[in-house]
Amino acid sequence: MNEREADQAALRGNPSFVWRAGQERRLALVRRYVPLDQRRVLDVGCGVGMYMQAFKRFTPWVWGVEVEHDRAHEAYRRGGRVALAMGESLPFADDSFDVAFSHEVLEHTQDDLTCAAEMVRVVKPGGHLVIFVPNRGYPFETHGIYWRGQYHFGNKPLVNWLPNFLRRRLAPHVRVYTSGGLRRLFAHQPVRVVVHTQIFAGYDNIVARYPRLGGALRRLTYALERTPLRILGLSHFLVLRVLSHPEGPPGSP
Repeated sequence: MNEREADQAALRGNPSFVWRAGQERRLALVRRYVPLDQRRVLDVGCGVGMYMQAFKRFTPWVWGVEVEHDRAHEAYRRGGRVALAMGESLPFADDSFDVAFSHEVLEHTQDDLTCAAEMVRVVKPGGHLVIFVPNRGYPFETHGIYWRGQYHFGNKPLVNWLPNFLRRRLAPHVRVYTSGGLRRLFAHQPVRVVVHTQIFAGYDNIVARYPRLGGALRRLTYALERTPLRILGLSHFLVLRVLSHPEGPPGSP
């Protein structure tokens, strides 16, 4: 990895370059809660367009937004409709989409609160937001760390469990979210939570090298997703339904 690639990985993360079982599982999870057939879908932070391609199995109406020019070009080359823009200023009118999808992107934005509001704005009432972001409870920081001014790529143990002031010194380039912190991004938006949980990794690399070990890890951790220990999962999975009007307090008409 050269210096430019390292800087890009630190600031923006690495998108999905290959479609594997882990991505397919996440897509199936989305489809369990959100209708995609013939819907207008926006992928916010689409990377090289892997999820856009997958959505096209169900609908031709797929758009993407990407801030990195080279990644946007690759997504376009794959046949996608891609806008070069930031998530904090989506170049679409209000109520343009049925689904806004964001896969491991909010943690890299300059202003995640504004990006969250923009996704709500462009989804029509009755539509859905689908959010995947890193979980603070996961025992590894997957985006690498800075140590003595140098970026060190890879999974770093226990960084996410450090107090905030220490974690920010090691990983100032990326956020992680508690359940409450993620929901607070949408606290003042006209949305209702459909599902919010944590999920574990796909272990595709481990399965490819060590099939038995990888298979055992999948069985174990996927079983944990049905227990309170899901709080140790890799990512939050949050689905929100956009409302016509903000919900009032309990008991209001």
